[in-house]
Amino acid sequence: MFVDSAKIAVRAGDGGNGCVSFRREKYIAAGGPDGGDGGKGGDIVFQVDDNLTTLSDFRYKRKYTAQTGEAGRANRCFGKSGEDTVIRVPRGTVVRDAQTGRLLADLSDDEPVVIAKGGRGGWGNTHFATATRQVPRFAKPGTPGESMELKLELKLLADVGLVGFPNVGKSTLISVVSEAKPVIADYHFTTLTPVLGVVRIAEGVSFVMADIPGIIEGASEGVGLGHAFLRHIDRCRLLVHIVDVAGSEGRGPLADFEAINKELAAYSEELAGRPMLVAGNKCDLASDEQVAKFEAYVKEKGYSFFPIMAAIHYGVDPLIKKITEELSKLPPIVTYEPEPAPQEEFEKGGRPFTIRHQDGVWFVEGEWLLKVMSGVNFDDYESMQYFQRVLIQSGIIEALRKEGIQEGDTVCIYDLEFDFVN
Repeated sequence: MFVDSAKIAVRAGDGGNGCVSFRREKYIAAGGPDGGDGGKGGDIVFQVDDNLTTLSDFRYKRKYTAQTGEAGRANRCFGKSGEDTVIRVPRGTVVRDAQTGRLLADLSDDEPVVIAKGGRGGWGNTHFATATRQVPRFAKPGTPGESMELKLELKLLADVGLVGFPNVGKSTLISVVSEAKPVIADYHFTTLTPVLGVVRIAEGVSFVMADIPGIIEGASEGVGLGHAFLRHIDRCRLLVHIVDVAGSEGRGPLADFEAINKELAAYSEELAGRPMLVAGNKCDLASDEQVAKFEAYVKEKGYSFFPIMAAIHYGVDPLIKKITEELSKLPPIVTYEPEPAPQEEFEKGGRPFTIRHQDGVWFVEGEWLLKVMSGVNFDDYESMQYFQRVLIQSGIIEALRKEGIQEGDTVCIYDLEFDFVN
């Protein structure tokens, strides 16, 4: 069964806790802190697998978790990092945040992508030893791993997309120009799943053609099968609109042509504006007058027209030559750039947080702070300014002052540590 969309839940591994430990050996008094750091939690990683063609595996498994990092141990032993969980998907899979719709990744190349980051391991008490704090009896806990619901969509990578009503000859065309073997029969919706075929022109020259189930009027509103599969021509550089120029299904070719264009525009204005060639199939069943009338109409609209009889390969070569020529002038197949996480503004006191003072260190914690910090680049000035604004607007700075923090005191927000400045 062809499955091209799925919804799953993922959770990266939590970081291991830092260890509170002190060196204790014979003849060595007050050996000092030696607690090791916790290990990093495993990531959720997506990887392209060309052996997969659908998202059907996600019908049976919908939850994925990565391994938790081990806790630190005595003698400065660091905890082992948790293993990553690698999720394999077909090439062309788009990953979105199911809650916000934000694009997280486009799996179109071989590079693995980290979707959910594992939690950072907590620091052992060795990090907190100072000249004035020689016996730190605390360590940092590991931070939780990221968790989210994801929506997966498969958008096939093809150079050319065939569009048109059912039974106009799209499957016949792809079968005679490539090695693809779609089901061909004289009834509607013989094509129930997208079909990809590689059209080889010469040594080192080829392109990928996609045949999707026929579109009918109302497809953009969910009528028929076309709406479900229009996403598979989203990336196509060129569209080939195939029309039954003979009107053998009882419809007029002009009305067919306009109806399909209308459905493409309703689905996506950008897709409707994609470069398009028009092929008038079944011209052996049409009169010369019918073909000439439709050709004149199409050319008036600014499209190139090709009369063909796909079943016997008549007129196909000039069409393929034109497709090759047009593709040489068009940019590569579109890939989607991940969308950055939106920077939230916080009302004063709008989010819960806790403050505790231990051994001269002020600890600030709040689950929402972890999410904010994951999107902050602390080496970037503007990003740092944003984080400072968050601390002020959320009421954290004012709350620290009320608790009695002094100039130069150490503030610890998970794995971020800094001196307080009034």
